[in-house]
Amino acid sequence: MDTDTVRSAAGTEAADLRRQQHGWYFYDWACSVYSTSVVTVFLGPYLTSVAEAAADAEGFVHPLGIPVRAGSFFAYAISLSVVLAVLVMPLVGAAADRTGRKKPLLAAAAYTGAAATAGMFFLDGERYLLGGLLLVVANAAQSVAMMLYNAYLPQIAPPEERDAVSSRGWAFGYAAGALVLVLNLVLYTGHESFGVSEGTAVRICLASAGLWWGAFALIPLRRLRDRRAPVREAGKGALPGFRQLAATLRDMRRHPLTLAFLLAYLVYNDGIQTVISQASVYGSKELGLGQSTLIVAVLLVQVLAVAGALALGRLARRYGAKRTILGSLVAWTVTLGAGYFLPAGAPVWFFVLAAGIGLVLGGSQALSRSLFSHLVPPGKEAEYFSAYEISDRGMSWLGPLLFGLTYQLTGSYRDAIISLVGFFVLGFLLLARVPVRRAIADAGNPVPERI
Repeated sequence: MDTDTVRSAAGTEAADLRRQQHGWYFYDWACSVYSTSVVTVFLGPYLTSVAEAAADAEGFVHPLGIPVRAGSFFAYAISLSVVLAVLVMPLVGAAADRTGRKKPLLAAAAYTGAAATAGMFFLDGERYLLGGLLLVVANAAQSVAMMLYNAYLPQIAPPEERDAVSSRGWAFGYAAGALVLVLNLVLYTGHESFGVSEGTAVRICLASAGLWWGAFALIPLRRLRDRRAPVREAGKGALPGFRQLAATLRDMRRHPLTLAFLLAYLVYNDGIQTVISQASVYGSKELGLGQSTLIVAVLLVQVLAVAGALALGRLARRYGAKRTILGSLVAWTVTLGAGYFLPAGAPVWFFVLAAGIGLVLGGSQALSRSLFSHLVPPGKEAEYFSAYEISDRGMSWLGPLLFGLTYQLTGSYRDAIISLVGFFVLGFLLLARVPVRRAIADAGNPVPERI
């Protein structure tokens, strides 16, 4: 083959990768609106109000005959959705690896989640059970879809480009979340001029997130390509997904320091995820803030999360990722402590709290992911990150459960929010004990000058 032909083939392959990367970015653009508008802003307060409308005189609803305080119902539904996702993800992941056909599975998960989210338009009156069911389905489907979406990264980007490609996808998601929140704010604050009630405006915002998700998911589904799976030995039983996860966890026992970091991350990240999902309930029910205030606060978080990630990235280059993450956990603890004392009906102080969350949110998660990548043995990146995703989801039910139980036992959202401090304190202590330089060397990777 002559030189011109080789160059032409290489150029064609590079152009194809760029096309796939651009399509990949748009899945984050599509689904991040669900996380921002539905989970973070609208559904928590709205589903709680629907549950309260259906509650008995003592403030309890009774799904399947189980007494549940109405204010805890949303948190319990989040926990249940995570349990469902953890049960489904290994099976879907194994099917994707075995067949090499990730795209049909991604489409199924994405459109299941989008349809459930669009169905939230019908959540009115006392239909709290419908709301809980749709939340469980949508949240679990989103988790499964994100696992498949992340699995495309090694396929569409060479190692030297993955950080940049991953960051662009993350930025696309935050940009979409901010854009749609602005549109939501216009509809919600001006609902009377649009001729709809406040509740109808919320339901339109919820359903529109599902329509957005489904519409923009078409772009990655058209551009991404599946690769033929390698031939595997047949007859390995009925649950290859769980067997593979168990094999990976057994292999991690050969790298106990990697496992120690993963444990620390799972603890403090559970606290982060719970704050994200429950902050709007706290602002609405405990502080008496309106939906417009909550939307503006989340917009502030969206914008400052990008700035915070860049700032913490610069700090990491100077002080190392581990020290910077530890500093961010101190900031999380201080922020939640301050949140406990916020006065009711004071939007300005809630905005200050949102600014604090935004400044540490993106950086603590981005640096955790990059630090973990140094602790993965060469050649096992996909295997370890698959377990990382499943383990992450597997722990993230505990925070919402603790939040819900604390409120159920005390009747105070202030007690519920301060209970989450324990995740950051324990995560700090566990991470501080991990000798990351030795962990990187033990994994067989070169140790950066600053880490």
